[in-house]
Parts: sequence; structure tokens; C-alpha cells
Amino acid sequence: MSVLFEHQSDESLSLTRRQAEELQQTGYVDVQPLPGDRWRVSAKNYVGTLVSDGLELLIRPKIEPDNLFLLLEPGLPANAWRNEAFEYGASSNLLPAVISFFSRTVEGTLRRGVLRSYEQREEALVALRGRPNLTGQFRNPGVLTPTSCSFDDFSENIAENRALRSAVRAALRVPLIDAGTRRRLMQQLIALEGVDDIHVHPESIDSIPFTRLNRHYAPALRLARLVLANLTLTDVHGKVQASSFMVDMNDLFQRFITERLRRMLRGTLDVIGEPTVHLGTGRSVTMLPDMVFRTPGGRHVYVADIKYKLTDDARARSQDYYQLLAYTTAMDLPEGMLIYCRRQDTTALRTVTVRNADKRLVCCPIDLTGTPEDVERELTALAERIATTAFGGDRNELRWFQPR
Repeated sequence: MSVLFEHQSDESLSLTRRQAEELQQTGYVDVQPLPGDRWRVSAKNYVGTLVSDGLELLIRPKIEPDNLFLLLEPGLPANAWRNEAFEYGASSNLLPAVISFFSRTVEGTLRRGVLRSYEQREEALVALRGRPNLTGQFRNPGVLTPTSCSFDDFSENIAENRALRSAVRAALRVPLIDAGTRRRLMQQLIALEGVDDIHVHPESIDSIPFTRLNRHYAPALRLARLVLANLTLTDVHGKVQASSFMVDMNDLFQRFITERLRRMLRGTLDVIGEPTVHLGTGRSVTMLPDMVFRTPGGRHVYVADIKYKLTDDARARSQDYYQLLAYTTAMDLPEGMLIYCRRQDTTALRTVTVRNADKRLVCCPIDLTGTPEDVERELTALAERIATTAFGGDRNELRWFQPR
């Protein structure tokens, strides 16, 4: 077992050519040959547990373990993951810590009862239920029974529970998780026994709308998506041989900032993630800014782009500003923001005023080297700044703003 930090290289790993090739093919690390049958393994923006051809490589982020779990699930109090953060800090193995965190979150969610809701169904039944499904019935002309019916069924077999069951099933296949975690996962399968046991694609969880009725499911569903999207299981003769769990820190940081600002600004500004914006007239040259902020009336008032790591290459860093300038110009906004994860060697808040254009480009850091409480204070200040700038400092517009 070898341990690396993100964006770090190691030239001391002893690899066979096959191991080097398979590591390179994963796309999570770069592998380069060196003189003397040695190999340089360079981590990129992925962290977690990477298993390939008998080699286990643990890649750690440069932020505190507490803040990694804060990024994994925005929406739970900091003490919810302290046990797993400590376990991860001691072992460097992210996978069992995440599975433990997921199982405890699902346990707390189901403790309030398995969610039930109405879901539209179409089935062929002996007796009519709901309303006839004419399209389905015409497929069998002249046949009276069974009758094709379309009806709303109030049950637990709904999208939220199918996603949880699919993730629980995947988590149970992970080797080397402790007995307590495995017991909780088995109990959750029993609690969800009335739910279809099917594979759920992680992207489908993004389409589940949250209301006051199912909002308590949100933390568990976000973790379920994380498990389904990032867990890779390798089978040999039907038995689990190994598991890889790799998380893209760029995507994780973007989702965290977007969800946290959406919650803080609820009722003041709507936060739209990755909307389509057109640079040219006639809907030509499409762009996807990370976040657009608009008033409840639908008026766009601010735009932001999120970068987990600002590159050390000055030319590439300038491209981030060019991109943000294009967003502000196309949307006719006076200011836009570049939000990034601050490192010890990067500067604090700065503003670039564009020459010959009435545009301000703000570069705003979020420091993830402190405590979760420190991060929360920085996010609150960030939300206040965006709201204040978006409304031009109009106190009447901001009177309802209360960061959540």
C-alpha cells in the first residue's frame, strides 16, 4: 500500500510494466518510465483508493479530513462525520470511512420512516384500476382482460428509495468494511425490501426534486450518488476481489459551493448550476458557467465560475479570467466571480477591473485548511457579498436575506 497526495509525484514505487500500464489506463494518475526500471506516478485531481493489478494506491487531498467530509455532504452538522474523519486521518483509506458515513446517514434517514409517495404506474390488471391506458390496450385488440391501466400508486417503491437501495447493495459488496457498518447496511436492505432491487444510474438522482416532504432524504441521496458514481468493484468468479473509490476534487468542490450557496441564498436569489448561456446572437457559441444567480422574478444578476485549483501556469490562469469576462459580457453583467480553493501559497481576495470595459472580475478564495466552522463563516461572507453586489447594495432588496 502506497500513499500519495493530490498533484504529487512519487518515484519510489516498485511497479511491473503491467501494473504501470493498468494504472495509466485508469486515467486517475499519470505514469512515466524513468531510467533504471523505475516509474514516476503522479496524482492528479482525484483522491481516494485506487486498486489495480494487486497494487493499492491511496491518494489523499491536501485539505483537512474534516473538510473533505464537509465537501462530501453539504447539509449535515460537522459532528455527523467526526468519527469517519478521524478514521480516515488515521488510516488514509477513504473507502471504508465513506461507506461507514453513508450507512449511518441512511440509518438516521430511515429512522423517521421509509418515505412513501404517489407514483404513476402502468400495468395490465384483471380489474380496472385508475383509468384505462388506451395506448396499451390497443396493443391487444379484442382482449378484455387483462386491462391495461394507468394509475397513481401510494407506495414506498419510489425513486428516492430505489436510489438508496441500489447504493446500499453496492456498499455491501465492498470488502473489509467493519461488522457494525455491514450490519447497518443489511438492516437497511430489510427496511427497503418493498423497493425494486435495480441498478440506479447516479445521474438520475440529480433529477429528483426536493420538497418539504422528502428534504430529509437529501443528505443520504447525495451520498448514495457519490457511492454509485465513484465506486468500482472488480469481480473474480463471482467474489469481490477489490474495490476502488476515486473522487474528482474539481467536481466535488463545485457541487459543494453550488449547493451551499443555493441553501444560503434561498428566498433571496436562485442559484442555477451550469445553465446554457449564448455568447453570440442567434444562440450561437454556447457556454456553461458554473453558477448563475437570478432574482425570484427571473432576472440574471450575477455569474460565477468555480475552480478547485488555480493553475501555476500564468497563461492558463489568464484563460480563467477570459472565460469569466465572456460570461459577464454575454449576460450584460457588471461583475463576475472566480471562486477557488485557497492554498497557503495563493493570494486572498482580489479584483481585476477590465480596461476599456465596465467589468469587474473578482477572484475569491475559500480556505479549506481551517475548521468546518471557519469554512462556514467564509461561505456566509461570500453569500452576503454576492447578494449585496447583485442588488447594488439596495437594503430594501436585501431585507429578507438571512444566510442559512
